Amino acid sequence: MIARIFIALCALPGFKKNLWRALYDYLARSQRSDDWTFMNYGYATGEANTLTLDPSDEPDRHYIQLYHHVTSAVNLERHTIVEVGSGRGGGASFVKRYLRPKRMIGLDLSKNAVALCRKRHSVEGLEFQLGDAENLPLDNSSVDAVINVESSHCYPAFEKFVAEVQRVLRPGGHFLYADFRDRENVDGWRKSLQQSGLSLLRETDVTGNVLLALDRDNERKVALIEHIVPKPLRPSFNDFAAMRGTTVYEGFRTGRLVYMSFALRK
Repeated sequence: MIARIFIALCALPGFKKNLWRALYDYLARSQRSDDWTFMNYGYATGEANTLTLDPSDEPDRHYIQLYHHVTSAVNLERHTIVEVGSGRGGGASFVKRYLRPKRMIGLDLSKNAVALCRKRHSVEGLEFQLGDAENLPLDNSSVDAVINVESSHCYPAFEKFVAEVQRVLRPGGHFLYADFRDRENVDGWRKSLQQSGLSLLRETDVTGNVLLALDRDNERKVALIEHIVPKPLRPSFNDFAAMRGTTVYEGFRTGRLVYMSFALRK
């Protein structure tokens, strides 16, 4: 019920950004477990693992594999990269440690999330800054790639965000992007990307891969939620994490929700 009320309020443009900021500020302040560094639904395949990870990263394999899928369209080595909506920092840390960009910047609207990331992720060349996706604190043509994973559905003005991405990218730079939408909104979503001034290189429906990851991680997330979340809040966290049987999980299972990844170039 709490999740449904929250979603309904988020439909109101004047509330959406502030509500999401308040939620992520609360999560970063109250849920500081070192076991929780990713906030995406994950990506899995039916094939053997091909991505070699350090043992310490193995528990987060499916969340990391989503970042790996999104970024695999281009070589990020020795470039300047920004992740918009860096959350708890696990994705930015993976990109810096494994894909070896020269500079990796994680931007997030939540000041508490930024503070948490600065404390938790001590990696040379990795930094975290406070920033609004619709008004990026970056100079024109200043970065080689923008990464955005499962965050844009929180933004009140998606077209403004994409315009900001186009502004900060250098010529030849890339927008590496993944998120989900209601199936009925996919055509409008795609049109916004097509009208951004960026050229589409790759579009992939990964709904099945996301659903498989949710199934494989369900029991681990049950244990994590029981460990770190007070009992009265667990039903809402189950919805937030798309556990089996929740509205979001059923949306992916029935096809009402579609999860897509895109690679675009300026």
